[in-house]
Formats: sequence, structure tokens, C-alpha cells
Amino acid sequence: MSLAEAPRPSLLTGTDRAFVALSRLTALALLVTLLAIASPAFLTYGNLSNVLRQASLQFVMSAGLTAVVITGGIDLSVGAMIGLSACLGGALLAGGSILGGITAALVVGLACGLFNGVMVAYLRIPSFIATYGMLWIAFGLGYVFMMGEVIYGFPPAFRFIAVGYVGPVPMLVVMAAIVLFGMHVVLTRTPFGRSLYAIGGNANAARLSGMPVQRRLVLCYGLSGLMAGLAGLLAIARTNAADAGLGEELLLPTIAAVALGGTSLAGGTGGIVGTAIGAIILSLIINGMNLLGVKTFWQAFAMGTLILISVATDEIIRRRKAHVA
Repeated sequence: MSLAEAPRPSLLTGTDRAFVALSRLTALALLVTLLAIASPAFLTYGNLSNVLRQASLQFVMSAGLTAVVITGGIDLSVGAMIGLSACLGGALLAGGSILGGITAALVVGLACGLFNGVMVAYLRIPSFIATYGMLWIAFGLGYVFMMGEVIYGFPPAFRFIAVGYVGPVPMLVVMAAIVLFGMHVVLTRTPFGRSLYAIGGNANAARLSGMPVQRRLVLCYGLSGLMAGLAGLLAIARTNAADAGLGEELLLPTIAAVALGGTSLAGGTGGIVGTAIGAIILSLIINGMNLLGVKTFWQAFAMGTLILISVATDEIIRRRKAHVA
């Protein structure tokens, strides 16, 4: 069987996938309705624009992780790679080299991701352990490189990718749309994308069918690192500053967006469109709590609760399917 002809295995039936997608869209519609009723400021252009910008940045941060989770793995180093890429790229950007800064951030993210992939695919280190180790390595390198300093003052031409507008549409939303389209095509229309679903569904069966499982995993983790590098660039373009602690609090929201979007942490099911919906839901929840004056520390509690609810929902669906079978 060739890679292009390989079926895309799924742990869920078409009806189950439709139920998951409908549940997320229903939650999104209900959340918008409740926030519109609870706060008159919610439906203003300024607030909705801010929600879309935050959701767009959150989505880009989560896009690469989605591919990893589809394979049945996890990348705990996403936040650290975002921070390291942002710091190294920001140093060159502050010196006036836009092309150099962008290239450095993307290359650093890609290199870290490929290293994760090698550890998982060839050294057979569990993805949880391999990426947890990379988390500390990337954070350590970032702190050593920055030496407690903060880099700020990036070229306006670079900052346009995060704070600019194309007509009435924020440039961050445009960037997220490009990533969404590109990742959706990769995951659903290419042999590489189909192989990721196959690996997540049954890695041994994928290997026996002739798929180069190890190479695909390395590329998948590399893609996660590349997306982390892009997210780091967008983050510093938005804030106009880079520091070593940039990625410390980004891991939980990144995982939350993927889980809320319906990508199963067991692998084999999910998609990038769901992650986009998850990022919007997450941003709406945080925005709503801010509008309603809810204290900041409750946001972490809410995200953790949402992850548990999402994973529990997926597990119930899988158990129902197994019971019926």
C-alpha cells in the first residue's frame, strides 16, 4: 500500500465526529450569547477585534501542537520554544535586521522541534519526557542568552504583522487565516497529513503498511517547532518586547485550545479547524471574565476545568463506540 493510498484511520465514526464538532459550535454560540447579555461592552467593535486578535495568536501557538497530538504524542516544549525563538529573533530585529530576525526565530523553532522528533522517533523516548526535557533546555538557553535583559523597539515594518490592519481586518487575523488554510491542506490533502492520522490511529499498522513512521514523526515535531517560532515572532510583534519569560505561561492555554477543539489526546482524530474554534472559545472565556471583573487567577482554574471536560467528553464518546462495537 502506498502512502498516498493509505486510509485515514479514526477512532470515531462520522456521526461521532459530527457530534464533537456540533458540540463545540454549540458551546461557541452559547458563550457568545451569554456574554452579549452579561456585558454591553462585549459586542463593541473594539472588544470583538481584541478577541479575534487574541484568538488568532492563540491559534497559531496551538497549530503545530495539533499535528503532534493527532499522532498520539504531546509537545510540552511549545511555550519554551516560543520564548527562545522570540528572544533570538528579537535580538536581530532590534538591531534592524528584519529578515535575519525572522529567519533566526523560525530556524531555532524548527531545530528544537526536529530534535524533539529525533528523540521520540529514533530514540523511542516517550514524547512527554522528551519534550519536557526540551522545555527546560529552551528555557535555560533563553535565560542565558537574555541575561535578565528585555529587548524592545522593533521595526514598524515587522510589527505590522501583528498590529497592522488590512482594511478593517487585523493583520493577526489574516496571519491566522493563512496558517489555518495551510495546515488544513497539509493535514487533509497530503500523504504526510494522512500519515499522521494513521500513526495516531495505530502506529504499528501504519509501519506495516509501508509508511515511514519515524521520518513522519520527526517532520511532525519539526512542524510544531516551526509554528512555535512563528508564534514567537507574532507575540513580540504585538507587544514590541521580548524577554526570557515570554513562554512560561503559554503551555496550558496552548493545550487547552487543542483539547477544546476536539483533537483527541489519544491520537488519530481531530483537526486544525477544531483548534481554531477552541482558540476562539478560550479567548472568549478570558475576555468575558475580564469584562465581568472576575479575578485573574480564576482564568487558570477555568482553563484546567475546560481541558478536563473536553477530554472527558471525548473519552465518553470513545467508550460508547467501543461498547456498541
